[in-house]
Amino acid sequence: MVDRLLHRGREAAAPGDPRDEVWRRVKLARHLGRPRTLELLGEMADEVVELHGDRGFGDDPAIVAGLARIDGRRIAFVGQQKGADTEENVRRNFGMPHPEGYRKAMRVMELAERFGLPVVTFVDVPGAHPGPESEERGIAEAIARSIGLMIRLRTPVVAVITGEGGSGGALAIAVGDVVLALENAVYSVISPEGCASILWRTADEAPAAALAMRMSASDQLALGVIDGVVAEPGEGAHADVRETARRLKSAIVTRLDQLAAVPLDELLEARYRRYRAIGPYTEVAAPAVAQPPSRGLTDRLRDLLDPGRWAAGVPLPGSSRRDEPPAHEDV
Repeated sequence: MVDRLLHRGREAAAPGDPRDEVWRRVKLARHLGRPRTLELLGEMADEVVELHGDRGFGDDPAIVAGLARIDGRRIAFVGQQKGADTEENVRRNFGMPHPEGYRKAMRVMELAERFGLPVVTFVDVPGAHPGPESEERGIAEAIARSIGLMIRLRTPVVAVITGEGGSGGALAIAVGDVVLALENAVYSVISPEGCASILWRTADEAPAAALAMRMSASDQLALGVIDGVVAEPGEGAHADVRETARRLKSAIVTRLDQLAAVPLDELLEARYRRYRAIGPYTEVAAPAVAQPPSRGLTDRLRDLLDPGRWAAGVPLPGSSRRDEPPAHEDV
């Protein structure tokens, strides 16, 4: 498969090449004007109360979390928050949370479970933050614990991919009973530049990698990774934030109503089975392998003591080198 991808990646892009269409969606998912979590909530919610801090290290502005009221329904929300300009992006670490951000998210999700509030998450992150400060504070542990918490969270969870959904940084808050995506959102295990750097040794082949990974929302829907695609108005979500929020609100409310009718035990079992079933595979019976005939002690001693085997350079049974001593079981 790698050879096929490499060959395809080096071909010249033909007119109407699907790589162009997928790459256009990747660029729209990264558009600076694309609505972020707080902007969407500001249009969808009647009331928003943001909570801060992980009660351990500090507050991470790359993740916003708190309580809100949407169409009369009380919810808890968690979302990654990129900036609208360079200054805000630096302050919010370009939407890449540190460990304390995920711990803040877990604190709010546990609060939602305690009070019986559904959780809505908004995913928009290029990937887990790779810096040394994140490693020192336990980024891998925080992501793993967040995934584990969401799998067993006893309250309905709706996850929405609003922009980029990259790697474990996205999955940490995307384990939901229902996963929705905006039309131009992307979702993958690695960024296309990262994939291209591994396969082609150059990030210039990112469009080919994006196509091969099937990271667009329509591809993810066909693969069964997400459950629905919310159409974007006009040229994209950045063109009409209010209409995008209206469409997203309608989809979220519908899904919350559906999940509210499911008993919690059934909800958790279905959530567990959902993620166990992603990445289907087929089991086939392996053909029976004939066992070699057992050799008695006399035959094994004859092999060990036969000087002709040493003169001809024939290795001892179970030995890879002529000068190695016989194994204990051979003696």
